[in-house]
Amino acid sequence: MSADNSVECTLRKAVQQLQESGSDSPSLDAAVLLCHALDKPRSFLLTWPDKILESEQLNAFNALLQRRLTGEPVAYITGEREFWSLPLKVSPSTLIPRPDTERLVEIALDKALLNQGDILDLGTGTGAIALALASELPQRTVWGVDLKQEAQQLAQSNASLLNLTNTHFLFGSWFDPIESGTEFALIVSNPPYIEKNDPHLTQGDVRFEPMSALVAEEKGLADIKHIATLARSYLSEAGWLMFEHGFEQGEAVRELLVSLGYDQVETYKDYGDNDRVTIGQFHH
Repeated sequence: MSADNSVECTLRKAVQQLQESGSDSPSLDAAVLLCHALDKPRSFLLTWPDKILESEQLNAFNALLQRRLTGEPVAYITGEREFWSLPLKVSPSTLIPRPDTERLVEIALDKALLNQGDILDLGTGTGAIALALASELPQRTVWGVDLKQEAQQLAQSNASLLNLTNTHFLFGSWFDPIESGTEFALIVSNPPYIEKNDPHLTQGDVRFEPMSALVAEEKGLADIKHIATLARSYLSEAGWLMFEHGFEQGEAVRELLVSLGYDQVETYKDYGDNDRVTIGQFHH
């Protein structure tokens, strides 16, 4: 066997192919896929660069690499993505949790400490936001709702895998599965907010993600408007509502919340310095 089949050489060749295919994180992609094929932690690659791969291992890796070279997101290939340092199972029926969404979690944790009561995550997908909050607030109950039964089951199984017992995941459209009269101290959502003719929909990972989780009518604001309108009936006194939204939507979301009677309305920036999260407080 030649050293061509070593961990180091295999990675180097893969990185080159990924660079040519236009991946924006070729080294990371190659490492994650090789670890997945070998069922080893990342540290293994650094510790054993000269390790010779068996032909089955190489075949398994090359099959994964081919999928990535066609543009398929790494998270769908491996079925997993880390969010808030929690390993989450993902599937093509859900969005892949983004690092920017961790901003929403940070702000939610900040506001959650001001009010007692349950927390609701609308359009929970993999359960990323709900599970991050549940892991940080073990005394609180966090509810998640998703329109896709597959997503709701995935979120439920993520909760079980992470042993987070203070969560409940329901299936249905926004507030539909919530009993009327139920009140929450905090309602968070990362709803669809992209306009349907946005050119970004034809680029990168988004091409493989479920359109229903990405696109909304009314310049991307339809779902945000619907949730903000109904949330007033489900927030406890002085409860907070917060959305993740597009980088150009801060002003529109602030105006919407003010027009619906929310106060303390404020927009926060993500790590890339773009408007990303807008919040408001509701007094009955």
